[in-house]
Amino acid sequence: MTPIVLTLISAALINNFVLHWPLGVDPLLGTERRQVHALGIATTCLMLIVGLLGHALYYWLLVPLGLNSLRLFVFLPLSVLLITPLLKVVAKVFSTLSFEGLWPLLLGNAGVLGLVLIDTQADKGFFYAMALSVGAGLGFWLVLGLFCDLRQRTLDNDVPLPFRGLPIDLIGAGLIAVAFLGFSGLIKT
Repeated sequence: MTPIVLTLISAALINNFVLHWPLGVDPLLGTERRQVHALGIATTCLMLIVGLLGHALYYWLLVPLGLNSLRLFVFLPLSVLLITPLLKVVAKVFSTLSFEGLWPLLLGNAGVLGLVLIDTQADKGFFYAMALSVGAGLGFWLVLGLFCDLRQRTLDNDVPLPFRGLPIDLIGAGLIAVAFLGFSGLIKT
């Protein structure tokens, strides 16, 4: 397999941004069931756009000017300023989904900022950045869907009183993370 495909699979399953690195946990816990796919699409698109623009700005502007240490001050406003226009475009394209109320969840998603910082630290090229962005977005969407299904199952079952709500959600997220550890032997380098 090519390194780009391996990066895509690795970012989605093995080095998942939510389970491997605890980035983007806040939107995971704050999502309603009806907005799972809307948040997944919006996060994947935001990660792709911010990942590619951040890579281009870092290597074509900050590195030639010797301003490498300012990357956080460039990436944070970039990710914040793209949320509103992205939600408007995605809401027009996917008119059947409700994208209302996703702005705070996208704003609090540390995975978007972490993605660009990890990409610039890796220094593997533009296509690597694209594969990492798409893989991270798809991995977030996958974990979001699995977590919402798990949350629905716990709502229907008799959970002891001390474990209702956030405690059972955190236990479920931990069990999903342990299940994803099984993918760690999938790709041998």
